[in-house]
Amino acid sequence: MFSNDIIASFNELEMSLYNYISQNSEKVAYMRIRELADETHVSTATILRFCRKLNCEGFSEFKVKLKMHLENGKKTRIKSTQHSLVEFFERTLKGDIEAKIKKAASLVTNADNVIFIGIGSSGILAEYGARYFSSLGKFSMYIKDPHFPIHSKLMFNSVTIALSVSGENSFTVTHLHQLKQEGSKIISITNNKLSTIAKISDLNIPYYVTEEFYEEANITTQVPVVYILEAMAREIYQLNQTV
Repeated sequence: MFSNDIIASFNELEMSLYNYISQNSEKVAYMRIRELADETHVSTATILRFCRKLNCEGFSEFKVKLKMHLENGKKTRIKSTQHSLVEFFERTLKGDIEAKIKKAASLVTNADNVIFIGIGSSGILAEYGARYFSSLGKFSMYIKDPHFPIHSKLMFNSVTIALSVSGENSFTVTHLHQLKQEGSKIISITNNKLSTIAKISDLNIPYYVTEEFYEEANITTQVPVVYILEAMAREIYQLNQTV
């Protein structure tokens, strides 16, 4: 409801009004304009200017929008961690995920270079995956910078492990096309086996949990990704011991 541009346009009085409303939204939604003016020590004219900056013709329309905003906020329900884990185990571990993890581990074991790629929270997990693989004897690197240069020597006999919840991140897709053209095998871990990243991969390991969003942020659990990465790394370790 309050964008960064709108907040930046507030003067000192409007900013104090904004702070009061933010902290007392439920109360303000049912106040009269005079009551709000008395509580915030501003004039009704200031309140009306404030409303117009929010594209409201008057205080009544502002209250309607505020109530809608509050109602939408109430609809947001974040699932418990236990619910997400149960969903993952019930939907995913009953399938062929273990066979795919073993196949992925075999590809990585035979590669000279392992490149992890991801952005946002997937970028953090790309770093974690590279560190975890390296700690178990398979040196890996990670890329979470859209402008990171990839030396051609690193792509020789390489495997790229791409992490993406949606499987549609444009940065990751662009890099994967480049890596694939250079001959790198692509393993992807996504929440959707029909996504673009999954389709361009040599091997996709999907996990099935309901995507969750809070406002504009994707807060889908990443626990399944950690499970898959650690299972792969341990399988790679076991394969190396038998060589």
